[in-house]
Parts: sequence; C-alpha cells; structure tokens
Amino acid sequence: MDAIVERSHTLKQALVDFVLDADGELAQALDIYAAAQMPSGNRDRTQQQVIIDRFITEGKIGDRSPIELFIASHADLSESDRNLLNSWHRSFIGLFTITQILPDGLELMNWLTAKHYIVLTAKNYIVKSNSPEKQPAISRFKPGEILLTRIYPLTDNEWIFSGSHTFMGKLGKPKLAVAIGNFKDNYKSHLYSDAPDLLEQAWQSIEQYHQQFVEFFGSDEVTLPGYQLNKKITEFQEIITDKYLKAVGLYSSKSLNEIVAKAGIGAEEIIAAAKEFGIDTNAASQILDGKNSKQKMVVPKVDLPAELKKAEQVTAICHPRWGLMFLPTYTKFTTRLLADDWQSIEGAAKLIRHYLENKNINAYIWYRLAQKYPTQLEKFLQDFLQRPEFSLSNNLDKILQEYGKPIEPELPEIASVPLHLHNLFQEALTEVNKSKPKGKGQKQPAKGFQKA
Repeated sequence: MDAIVERSHTLKQALVDFVLDADGELAQALDIYAAAQMPSGNRDRTQQQVIIDRFITEGKIGDRSPIELFIASHADLSESDRNLLNSWHRSFIGLFTITQILPDGLELMNWLTAKHYIVLTAKNYIVKSNSPEKQPAISRFKPGEILLTRIYPLTDNEWIFSGSHTFMGKLGKPKLAVAIGNFKDNYKSHLYSDAPDLLEQAWQSIEQYHQQFVEFFGSDEVTLPGYQLNKKITEFQEIITDKYLKAVGLYSSKSLNEIVAKAGIGAEEIIAAAKEFGIDTNAASQILDGKNSKQKMVVPKVDLPAELKKAEQVTAICHPRWGLMFLPTYTKFTTRLLADDWQSIEGAAKLIRHYLENKNINAYIWYRLAQKYPTQLEKFLQDFLQRPEFSLSNNLDKILQEYGKPIEPELPEIASVPLHLHNLFQEALTEVNKSKPKGKGQKQPAKGFQKA
C-alpha cells in the first residue's frame, strides 16, 4: 500500500508543478481564481499552496479542469494513473475529528456530515501544516483531535491527505461549534460536498421556507417597524416548528412546542416531552435515530438581528434560492432611487456605496431592484460610478463581482441542517450558558445551526 500512496503523492506534485509552470489560458484562469479567493493579493506561501490545491479540482479553463488538461498533456500516464487523477475531482475540504489511529493511517469523521473515512499515509509521512506552530507527525496524533484539511480519493474506500492541514488539537463543544461555524462561513461550497443527499434536502428546505413565508405574510416582501417584524417572525417560526413536528408524527399542542423549545430540541427532551403528552415516542425516536431520510435535517431558528429590533423600518425579503434577507434601509434606498435628483439628497451616495460593499446585501437584491426599476437604477449607477456607458443588461454582474458579490446563491442561513450538528450546537450553547452568571433576563439558548 505504501507504493500506491507514494505514487499518489508523486502525481500530485507533478500536477501542482504543471499548474505553476503553465502559461496562457491556464495561468490566466489561476490568476482569476486566486483573485476571487483572496482579492487583496497579499498571500503568503501557505495561502498560495491552499489556493493552488483548491484550483486543481475546483478551477475551470473553458469547460475543462486542470486535472483534465494535465491528463491530456501527459500521454505516457498509465490507465490506473488516469483513473486516480480523475477520481480527485471528488476531493473536498472537511473539518475532521480523528476517531482511530491505524497502523498505516487514520480513521476520520467529517463533522459536517458524520461520514467516516480511512486516510492512508506512507511510513514516516508528515502532513504539511498551515499553522506556524510545530505540528505532530501522524504517529503522534490522538483520537478526538480536530483537523481542517482536504482529502483525495485513493481507492473506493481509502483516501489520502492533500498535503496541507490546520491542526486544532482537542476542542470542547463550544470551541468545536465555533470551528464549525467558521468552516460554514469560509467553505460554503464544501458544507455537504461528500453528502449530496443532505445538500439536496438543505436546498429543498429553502424552497419550503419561501412557500411558508409567502403563505404567512401574503407576499415575498414585508416592511414593518423592527419590533413588530420581530414579533411576526417569532410567530412565523412557531408555525414552522409546529409543522415540522407534525410532519414527523408529533401532533403537538402549543404547550408541547414550548416544552420542546425550552429544552433546546435535544434527543432525550423530545422523547420525554412526547411521552408526557401521550404522543407516539416511536416517531420521535425514528427521527432522532435518523431512520427516515426525510428526518435527518432540522430547520434552524431564525432571529431578527438584535440591532434591527429597534429599527424604524425593516424590510424582509424571502427568495426560494437566496433565502431570507433583512434590510433596514430598503425603503430609504428605493426612495432615493426614484428621486428626480438623488445627488442633492444628503447621504444618498453613502447609501449606494453601502449597498455595493456590504456583504449582507447580496446580488439578488440588486437583481430585484433592476427588475422593478430598470431605468432609474441604470441612471443611478451611471451617475454614482461616473460611467455614462454603464448598462444593467451588460454590466451589472461585472460590477457586483468587482464588489465581491457572488452572482450565484450560496446555501443560505435558513437552510435545514443535519440533526447531529443541531444537537452539537444546542449542547455547546448549554455549556456556555452554564458558565455565565445567572440573573434576570438571561436568554434561552438559540435554536439551530448558529455559531456559539
């Protein structure tokens, strides 16, 4: 097995050299990809290695990947080498816990999906680290320690490290919850990359959330004072929770919902609450055991951000792909947009810049404005950008990308999450709350997939 592992590392290094030595379209594609990953351009050697590693499997040159170009330019590769290289399109970044030390590698569990992997290493192999601190060799790793790394397929059941990782050591539940939250923010495209069924369910939950939002509010857009919107969102959230419980056989009363919410929807608490109210505990057990594929995901609780609860007006907009967005200045923006002379209005230019630069105002908001007010928005941006030739149809996507806004939706915060992650976050929040001084007004733990 050592020979196969060594061969994989040889191929990987040859592939990296091929990308670094390339010119023309491949070099240009790498530059564009690197700029998108880290726009500032101030990348150290480790960051450059990570970007190249990601580009090898995620980058595109026309309709082909760097791996495909490498294979096409090396006619002397054996069939087994070609098959191995092509399998690397399935590589992914994960946040792993070491579950077992093996004679020739490690057994890992991906925290995002709870899937297990056997990762093989050659004798005396040391994983290169992204951390400036000295890292232990594989032989010194211990069960329970956490690694942020990319793994590549070696065979149907065995994998290898990509060559770099971040070693985090052992983490308590609150710190692990923070690490998962950071992973969620930094590697959105890798959230469920090794579990397409979970990813599909997550996207479906966005569509369902949008449908329920429209049914409840009567539209996909609603504007209310912050405190009123907060009350309506809370009411809406209770309805969603009730529908979820009924879908899995928990035909609950409002009082049961209150007990479940108070318990943080933990495994033992749900079953105990179900039993107390004479509800089918078998249905509760099945969802908690994950026996029904439709019951592996949990809808997270969505709260109006604290700073918006006191806002004069907040607009909530819901989309079946872009998710739920809260905008305290949407009405103000549209008012400026429709003004005869927006430049004479104090603060108008600052507001436009805010909408372009703020990461929470995504591309869909701009698409929505372009659809509703095409003439006004085009003139608006021509004046602000000082580009009289600017047109929405030809230039809007380019402008949005210049300001760092993805033009394709990323999995929104309201997406359903795997039950094991939901439970981890509840346990982490419980530990955090236990460590805080008790007093009046102490908040109940938040529900759902949120950073501790």
